[in-house]
Amino acid sequence: MPLLTEVDRLEVQVLVDNVTDSLSSTPPFVTREWPALVRQGMRRVAGASLCCANHGLSLVLRATAGGHERVVLFDAGPVDYAVEHNGTRLGIDFGAIEAVVLSHGHWDHGGGLLKAFELIRAAAPQQSTPVYLHPGMFAERGQRQPDGGVLPSALLPTPDELTHAGAAPNVTDKPQLLLDGTFYLSGEIPRVTTYETGLRNQVRRNASGDWEPDPLIMDERFLAVAVKHKGIVVFTACSHAGVVNVLLHARERFPDQRLYAVMGGFHLSGETERCIPETVRDIAGFGLNVIAPGHCTGWRALNALAQTCGEDVVAPLAVGKIFAF
Repeated sequence: MPLLTEVDRLEVQVLVDNVTDSLSSTPPFVTREWPALVRQGMRRVAGASLCCANHGLSLVLRATAGGHERVVLFDAGPVDYAVEHNGTRLGIDFGAIEAVVLSHGHWDHGGGLLKAFELIRAAAPQQSTPVYLHPGMFAERGQRQPDGGVLPSALLPTPDELTHAGAAPNVTDKPQLLLDGTFYLSGEIPRVTTYETGLRNQVRRNASGDWEPDPLIMDERFLAVAVKHKGIVVFTACSHAGVVNVLLHARERFPDQRLYAVMGGFHLSGETERCIPETVRDIAGFGLNVIAPGHCTGWRALNALAQTCGEDVVAPLAVGKIFAF
């Protein structure tokens, strides 16, 4: 089993998410966007001062152990301007980012990757920042349409393009510990449940140039942090494996530590709405203290989670929010 270094504190800032919400009340461990912006110098509320929501996800993770802070960027959202617009307003120190993890090969998580590295290089010109990638995430992908055609998705930057941007690509499907063991990056996630069967309309180009089914999106991985006196916090960007499969694998990898929280996109919108009842039932069985859904989770699943697990446990993501564990 991986030996994770327990951290004294973990702070998660939402750089990109589908939702902006700075009015709803939050639990004590969550800071809303507007107070976060005031900390960075906002003195008058205006549209130009605020973050923008966009279809995608990006989280800045700051883990402190023994007085030393380690910083990871988990995904980079869908587009360059979302990373720069929000990062500037939130005062993100891009030069402090020591590693970047791309969860899987979809544009809404990697479309802002080159801009993120541009900002990292501008803040730390001499730094070569590792970026962790799965070898299967670079194929061209798309969605099969009702008429049988395919709507292709934007390609991710290649390892060569990322190297040119100042990154140090680490391309492997193997699990590994990052930054002196303060972060754990999983390998491929086993599909165990009967109901989490992926996206039936997803396709990818094979070596012959033909579109072939790709419902399982096996290149997706999760990130985990062990917080002292709490337990394991799991970050799942899109949960194409199924968020219950993600949690089952996390529990398997860390059998002696309790799962404390799960954060990210649970992908229970669109065709995967069919498995909301089973998913919510089984998530509730983990006894998590914090469930923080965002991005592709969808309002129906969010509502079902709150109804089942309670508003004291369910704390949705939104742009600019800071979660402190």
